[in-house]
Amino acid sequence: MRLLINGADHTPWLEASSVKVTRKLNAGTTLACTLAAEAGSFTLPATGTRVVLERGDGHRLFTGYLTAAPRAEHLGEQQARVVHRYTLSAESDEVRLDRKRLPQRPPFVERTAGDILRQLVADCGGGMSTATIQDVETLPHFATSSQLAWSEHTRRLALRTRCAVRAHDGGVTFAPVGTVTHSISEADAHFSPPGLTLEQPDKLVNDLIALGRFEPRAYVKDYFIGDGLTLGFHLSQTPFSRRTTTLLEEEFRGAALDPKLWTALDPGGAFSVSAGRLQFSGGPGTDGGAYIRAKELMELGSALNLQHGEVEFTAASDGVIGGLYSTSITRADCVAGFRIADSGGATTIRALINGSETGTTITTATGRRYALSTRIYAAEPYRRQQLFHSSAAPAGAGAGGESIASSARCVLEVHEIDPSNHATLGAPSVILYDGVLSAVPAHCIYALANAGTLHGNVRFTRLLRLVGVEVRSTVPAQSPRTRLVGSLAEGAECVVTLGQELIFFSPFVPVPNETIVARYRASGRALARATDAASIAAHATADDDGVRTAIVRLVEPAARNSADCATAATTLLADATQPAWQGSYACWSDFLPGGPETDPLPGDAVAVDVPARNATFTATLREVEIAVRDLSDDRSVYTLKFANDAAAPLAWEFDRGILREPLENVVAGAEYLADLAAAEITAITSTAITVDCGVVPPVGGGIEVRRTDYAWGAENDRNLLGRFTTQTFALPRLARIQTYCVKQFDAAGRYSRNATMLHVDYPF
Repeated sequence: MRLLINGADHTPWLEASSVKVTRKLNAGTTLACTLAAEAGSFTLPATGTRVVLERGDGHRLFTGYLTAAPRAEHLGEQQARVVHRYTLSAESDEVRLDRKRLPQRPPFVERTAGDILRQLVADCGGGMSTATIQDVETLPHFATSSQLAWSEHTRRLALRTRCAVRAHDGGVTFAPVGTVTHSISEADAHFSPPGLTLEQPDKLVNDLIALGRFEPRAYVKDYFIGDGLTLGFHLSQTPFSRRTTTLLEEEFRGAALDPKLWTALDPGGAFSVSAGRLQFSGGPGTDGGAYIRAKELMELGSALNLQHGEVEFTAASDGVIGGLYSTSITRADCVAGFRIADSGGATTIRALINGSETGTTITTATGRRYALSTRIYAAEPYRRQQLFHSSAAPAGAGAGGESIASSARCVLEVHEIDPSNHATLGAPSVILYDGVLSAVPAHCIYALANAGTLHGNVRFTRLLRLVGVEVRSTVPAQSPRTRLVGSLAEGAECVVTLGQELIFFSPFVPVPNETIVARYRASGRALARATDAASIAAHATADDDGVRTAIVRLVEPAARNSADCATAATTLLADATQPAWQGSYACWSDFLPGGPETDPLPGDAVAVDVPARNATFTATLREVEIAVRDLSDDRSVYTLKFANDAAAPLAWEFDRGILREPLENVVAGAEYLADLAAAEITAITSTAITVDCGVVPPVGGGIEVRRTDYAWGAENDRNLLGRFTTQTFALPRLARIQTYCVKQFDAAGRYSRNATMLHVDYPF
């Protein structure tokens, strides 16, 4: 066995019994050892020096770097020479990557775990081999932060996929746990009974409540009426999304496109960056022949404001700007975008929806700028469920991950700016298209430009996730229109404050009798409960009902809604109802399971078969300690620490959960009817309202209406306003401000999961 420090052999000074290598699952490897030598016999290594510990056959047990200067201890003098002992501490190759600050980038969307990890390695300057990184599975969403180290990101990535990650010998390895199995069997001739320690902790859980993040709950529709003076209207509930967050922002300040944000196909040099602008200078003349697209997919969930930028056209142009594409960057696959066309030498702008041009046409003028924006108001904030893993749902076969269908209102707007007329900055935008798309893709390619032949420039691009409130109003004798939410300088007409206030800007005050409807989702804590009836029955006694309850708050993977919580709770119970095993096994390297050439790693599987101790199970290796005893003969004592998922869940991170909400209608496996998302108030008088639920009630069931979103069910009439068997019905109105909560139910007693809250704030 040899110790190499900066390539030089330091084995002659190494104290064999001091060498200890500690490997932990997804937490790196450490090396501790001491050198004893006369002063000046070798050059003292500095912090950051490369350290390698290898066996005589060349197999490297440790590679890494010193993380602190060697600590010296005076031992005495020998023949007038001072002798010191130097204590060395080193960490594995993760240190090399953790030294770098990761760049700020948009979240990864619909990318494989392996692809994400390769990108994180490249973001740290590369230089590490990624040949042994497996793709494993596709994650719906993975966000990074420049404030977290590389190893923290990879730990989270491995946890979310039930994988093991390791940086070693100049490369990064990423693979599912259990890829290699080591057998500890009492039938093995070299089995060491004294070296095996086993424990069976009592961690049985068969009634689990899983708490997640705040989720979208009721479908809220607040009804107001204008009087020509009032600018502010108070929302009845707290919207699920209350803050605007930036998904992508580009000011084109460099000499080229930022590769962290964009991917370009530009065979003819149609695009360039200069003077703080993206310049368009022609193109191949063919659809999809040249484009600039965002590196990550765009999830069409919640409310989005895609500000494609202020575009100035310098010559007749042809192409698409700000396109959302379902599969390929071609006009036929464009879900929504701005069609730029050459009309007799003039450039026109028109909406492009599902591959077809529609709506108003704007003819551009030389010297003017056109701020192009797309607004998406999707009914669902998330478009794919989270993935969860257990021993029964391993890497690549996680539970959950189902797609979530959604409709979305799409609004395409143009704000024309005349630099010589400052009043145009506050002028309203022109709406090219305002309609509901019944089924929008869960994820789209966002292409800033699809150039046929584009001439001009773009000043910026900004993609925002908005406060999830859709505002529409109707002036008497006119058609309903969408009121744009945002900044006045960007052509918007109103804003939603953190104090739940809808405020119109003074130029856009609602006129007398103008009806206003604010649509959004209310928020509440995501939670679900799962039970295992078989386990409860098996542990029941005369004085014990057999229930073993736990409440956990899911930190990683994040449970974003109650459906995620239900999947997580069911997945956790698959392990929590099994016998828990944990332990350790110590043996000489000569008698390792699999032979002396093997080198167990955290994440390997350990198959224990010791009938004498009633122990037959498979666990995961969590930690490996290597204590060197004989350098010349490569002999060490290995201590293998292992546990199964029942003793220590492998693919989860928890926090203590505190239950503050009732568990009504959040039982895992329960069946729900569709939510009445389309329910609307169609008429309001001083004494009554008329409701259209948008669907025909189920046969044998009906529509239940309550004053509050609580106590649903046939056995409770406390806050009941009525049960109806027709799609349209009338309800009494007793106050200026009143809320009606509706759900549908069937003959089997099943209800909608989420209520629709119809809130009226009308003067009598």
